[in-house]
Amino acid sequence: MSDDAKAAKELVETLRDGEKGYTQAADRVRDGDHAEWAGTLERLAAQRREFRAEIVALGHEYGDDVDESGTATAALHRGWMALKDALTGDDPQGVLGAALTGEDHAISEYDRALEQDLSEGFRSVVERQRSAVQAARDEVKALQQAS
Repeated sequence: MSDDAKAAKELVETLRDGEKGYTQAADRVRDGDHAEWAGTLERLAAQRREFRAEIVALGHEYGDDVDESGTATAALHRGWMALKDALTGDDPQGVLGAALTGEDHAISEYDRALEQDLSEGFRSVVERQRSAVQAARDEVKALQQAS
């Protein structure tokens, strides 16, 4: 399996988990004092879905099937988010904190991918997506600090 395929598989899993995490986060804040955050979180879920589709399509171009289920680490993060939510009673700050933890994980996965010997075209996609994930993390952090 090429480095592109290995990295793509990990990123697809991370992006799927991010999409699910952001969707859950949006659901948790939708009916509270910070309902306006739901739109931002839904937009970030959609971004992850688009990024995942882009990487899956690239994998298909290379003849690789990189679209598999989420990672155990990310599943644990989702579980932690559910536990934290239960303990905080849907506290918006807790939800954003969990989202930031997920973003830190995603950035580390992109950094790990960029350490590999990727093809030029795939590296370009990974670099662009990593920048967007960093910007999303900064946006979530700004929401957290503004409240």
